[in-house]
Amino acid sequence: MERPLTGWQALASPRFLVSSWPWRAYAYLFSSIPVGVVTICVLLGTAVTSAVLSPIVIGILLLPLFPMFGVVIGWAERWRAGLMLVDGIKSPHAAVPAALSLRDKLKFRRREQASMRSLGYGFVLGVLVWPFSTAFAGMSATILGTTLLAPIIADGDEMGMGPWTLTTAWEGLLFTVTFGPVFYAISSYLLGVLAAAEASLAKAMLGPREDELKRNVAELRRSRLDLVDAFETERARIERHLHDGVQQRLVGLTMTLGLAELDLPEGEGRRLVMKAHSEAEAALADLREAVRGIHPRVLIDLGLEAAIREVADRSPMPVTVSVTLESRLPPPIEAAAYFVVSEALSNVAKHAQATACQVAGRQEGQLLIITITDDGIGGATVGAGTGLTGLVTRLDALGGTLVVDSPPGGPTRLRMECPCQLGD
Repeated sequence: MERPLTGWQALASPRFLVSSWPWRAYAYLFSSIPVGVVTICVLLGTAVTSAVLSPIVIGILLLPLFPMFGVVIGWAERWRAGLMLVDGIKSPHAAVPAALSLRDKLKFRRREQASMRSLGYGFVLGVLVWPFSTAFAGMSATILGTTLLAPIIADGDEMGMGPWTLTTAWEGLLFTVTFGPVFYAISSYLLGVLAAAEASLAKAMLGPREDELKRNVAELRRSRLDLVDAFETERARIERHLHDGVQQRLVGLTMTLGLAELDLPEGEGRRLVMKAHSEAEAALADLREAVRGIHPRVLIDLGLEAAIREVADRSPMPVTVSVTLESRLPPPIEAAAYFVVSEALSNVAKHAQATACQVAGRQEGQLLIITITDDGIGGATVGAGTGLTGLVTRLDALGGTLVVDSPPGGPTRLRMECPCQLGD
């Protein structure tokens, strides 16, 4: 059976009474007492102070504090709700722009609807919630504690428990054994219902609305696009450094070694120079391949279609390319599509035992669709060491998807879909 994630799910479980949930309910209800008392005292105290001092303007200046009180109340209650909601309550607040000053950050937070909702919940907590918690949880804890201590209290003294009067320790023990489990079961379910209801109220008032969820998703998407842009900027810097710096030095080194090779007479020295020359040329070839792997020049100069045809020409197997694009795409999207094709063709050559492969690409409205199909043995999966996992993450940041259809025995078909514009 799955682990309960809310108080309501726990109440429906047959193991409720022997789980930690009854004690969670007690802890949640009792913790609402000090929080509720402090909340209502602060809110009423600030309201009274503001009203008394309003003739001298200071009281009016206190009014902007109320939304900030709501922010603090919401934070504390979302943290406390973890006792009855395993996954907690997501924050409805938007991320504050880092460039703002402290004053502007407070103003930004004060104007949010979520701050005012949290303030409203603070009044509900201070006026209604904690008195109910005190009454029911306090009464239940008192009766349960007295029942457990009945053998001690009744020993040598009369003890009244409703219609029963206990006069000896044995009578107290019999009362504890018979009445205690029954009361624990009934009170645990009643308090569980009350605590679950309070947690649901907190989630309804303090959790994000649909528009706030959409905004948070949009902000997450923007932050991920910022990471992609930062990656592309750093990639371009590394490429320039390798192409214009290291590569040019290696070219100069190979030329110098070549000239030295021509001037030296036959012997051990000329043999060593020839060996160094060949090693430098191999290093230069490796560097050029690495630069091409970072970001091929043809992709920058001629676009995605030409870059796909180039990588297909380098493949050891026949690759049919059918790519038709209406215009150039944003560089991050072109790079992601290129590396999907490159990684797919590399996997086909290494693992698929295929004899042919087809790459097709087109634009459908604002969507770029690329499929790679081979006639190999199949069995490819994302996350199985094929190198596709990183591509899935990269496409996800751009709002795209990568679907792998590769049944055992083949064929394998990769389908990439990605918006043609950043931020869609």
